[in-house]
Amino acid sequence: VQLQASGGGLVQTGGSLGLSCVASGRIVGINDMAWYRQAPGNQRELVASISGGGIINYASSVLGRFTISRDNAKKTCYLQMNSLKSEDTAVYYCNVEIRTNWGRDFRHYWGQGTLVTVSS
Repeated sequence: VQLQASGGGLVQTGGSLGLSCVASGRIVGINDMAWYRQAPGNQRELVASISGGGIINYASSVLGRFTISRDNAKKTCYLQMNSLKSEDTAVYYCNVEIRTNWGRDFRHYWGQGTLVTVSS
């Protein structure tokens, strides 16, 4: 199983970016999909999550600015980030709960991370 995250880059304060995370490999089921971020010197934190049933949660710091979504057919999770602030600067990681065999439990997989830099 591989998770390929993309879409990071450099943007000015107030701008927008969209991130994508595509899951590939031997996958028989996908449950929760989420985005985390880690700024220099900080712990990794949850930004947003979306369950297999479509229940969505956001960190309070991004509520109203970020939107998480998923396309199950494409095995892809998205994060649309608007009104970006300098404090949103971080490496963003996707985390996806995947089942690789019908006889196995779901387990979490991490993407490689994509850097988002917001300049003032």
